[in-house]
Amino acid sequence: MPNQLANSNSPYLLQHQDNPVDWHPWGEEALAKAKAEDKPIFLSIGYAACHWCHVMAHESFEDADTAALMNQHFVNIKVDREERPDIDGIYMDAVVTLTGSGGWPMSVFLTPDGQPFLGGTYFPPVARHNLPAFKDLLQHVQRLWAEERDKVFEVGGQLLERIRSAGLPQAAGEALEATTLDKASMKLAQNYDWTHGGWGRAPKFPQPMTIDFLLGRATEGDRMAKDMALHALRAMAQGGMYDVVGGGFARYSVDDRWLVPHFEKMLYDNAQLARAYLHAYLVSGDEALRRVCERTLDFVARELRDASGGFYSSLDADSEGEEGKFYVWWLEEIKKEIKKPEIRDLFVGAYGVTAEGNFEGHNVLQRVQSDAELAETFDLSEDEVRTRLDAAHPTLLAARARRVRPGTDDKALTAWNALMLAAFAEAGRYLGRADYIQIARANAEFLLSELHDGQRLLRSWRAGRAAHNAYLEDYAALILALLALYQSDPDARWYTEAERLADEMLGHFKDAAGGFFDTRDDHEKLVTRPKDLQDNATPCGNSLAALALLQLAAYSGRGEWQDVATQSLAALQAAAGDYPTSFGQWLSAMRFALGEGREIAILGAPDGKDTRALLDIVWSAWRPLDVVAISPHPPAAGAPALLNERPLLDGKASAYVCQHFVCQRPVNEANELKDLL
Repeated sequence: MPNQLANSNSPYLLQHQDNPVDWHPWGEEALAKAKAEDKPIFLSIGYAACHWCHVMAHESFEDADTAALMNQHFVNIKVDREERPDIDGIYMDAVVTLTGSGGWPMSVFLTPDGQPFLGGTYFPPVARHNLPAFKDLLQHVQRLWAEERDKVFEVGGQLLERIRSAGLPQAAGEALEATTLDKASMKLAQNYDWTHGGWGRAPKFPQPMTIDFLLGRATEGDRMAKDMALHALRAMAQGGMYDVVGGGFARYSVDDRWLVPHFEKMLYDNAQLARAYLHAYLVSGDEALRRVCERTLDFVARELRDASGGFYSSLDADSEGEEGKFYVWWLEEIKKEIKKPEIRDLFVGAYGVTAEGNFEGHNVLQRVQSDAELAETFDLSEDEVRTRLDAAHPTLLAARARRVRPGTDDKALTAWNALMLAAFAEAGRYLGRADYIQIARANAEFLLSELHDGQRLLRSWRAGRAAHNAYLEDYAALILALLALYQSDPDARWYTEAERLADEMLGHFKDAAGGFFDTRDDHEKLVTRPKDLQDNATPCGNSLAALALLQLAAYSGRGEWQDVATQSLAALQAAAGDYPTSFGQWLSAMRFALGEGREIAILGAPDGKDTRALLDIVWSAWRPLDVVAISPHPPAAGAPALLNERPLLDGKASAYVCQHFVCQRPVNEANELKDLL
């Protein structure tokens, strides 16, 4: 018989609806049950694509004896971390405080009023690797609750106080300093892995926010920043973590060489990496980087897009009970599928495919020879090498499509959708891909209609049902995405909606002490009101909000929005300079605040050749510090204030280049605008 998760809309919770564990979703009913029955809470947090979540579920939550122990002594609650980042964040802080590290599945024991007192991540069914058996842990906690309850509450109270008082030192009142950006860039250079690319040791994460900050520096002439960013992106694009057959990136690499991925594919990674590869192409002109960007977006459009216009959250790491089975290859399979020997032999040489394999007897595809090396070996031109390799990919993609697919987490999350919306909007604009702009437009329509109820933004949607209050990151990411779309599809509605969301954000999330809380002022009361200040796999809400307000201030001239953002940035600049890989989005926002960005107004008939000529100049290069407002003349109601009182010059499409709303003379001709820029 299904448990209490059967009515959930989260794919992760539904994965556990048939467990013998009497699972409950987080909510008043479960919390009241714990108080009424005087039982501690076992809180298990994970997500649908999480491999080790599946392992613990199979080993423990599907086991009748373990479930009986859990049901007898605990109220058991399941949370999808992607739907409820507030709960995940609070109790992850507790686990990290207790153990020094965190991860998923997260396993936390709480008092009935929500105080955490013991926790960890994955626990095995039998003791191994210095971890206790899960059943032994359950019995230990049950004994503590029965015999040492005073100690439990003492530990829980102390831990909760540490969580509430924790946070990064904030130097309020200090002025923003450009030297912070120099310091961050130098720190990144000192810790860069010039052998394999990227930062840190295994497991190695792709760091798209850090890379994007460096690419922004590259537009100002920082050669070291450019070299690091391009080296990292080229290293990842060789394959392994990057899916050379189908496009898109896995979440991280389990080794230093980007070879063996943790095979799940997350929407947020692919959104941020697609933009990083786009910006790298615009900085370098390297067509290989453009191809990675487009193939990543094509993968998302093909495999992670709902008919409603929303984007799904992830693809699982596992299929047929094995991690990565969908993505690995055998030599005989390659020989069977690629019929032409001249293509097959080239492909095998390019990716080093062998009978022994490079991962547990299989082959994860990663380039071992460059185009130039292959050209010399096979006596071909480099163009012919690329043509032949490209011809192999559709064949293998079709072969892979016949396999059992990994599961899809088909819920749409506002913040993650917004990150991908921005990627499609930018790529469509810079690469001349009208189809990408149409995908971005459809996604914006979806988010504004399905995930805003007229009073507030919501967090999660699946199968026609939206749920959960949106968080700060949802508001801020969507504001930035709408501004990106407005520049690609100059409909004043996108800008008007961005301003409306900003007013909601400021009205319900603002912290009087500076910055923003992650939850609304009318959100469910939790043991603490979270305020995340560190960028992780996704940008934190506060760093997104800072950049969103800076961009809106540039469009609108509203200095109070710039003041709120600058105050937040100044408070975090010391931490960002010292720990740049943890503050990548903050650093890009600081660049925007400190840089000499311009406000560019283009007025003219949207389909006019003269307007198009001006826009072609504007989008001929990536200028991350500039904002662009585009409108017919006169501007529509609700269009950015930047467009106001800007007459057409000689009745033709006109461009105004401004700084702080002080504009140079308008120009009509593309070459004149090029000179101004």
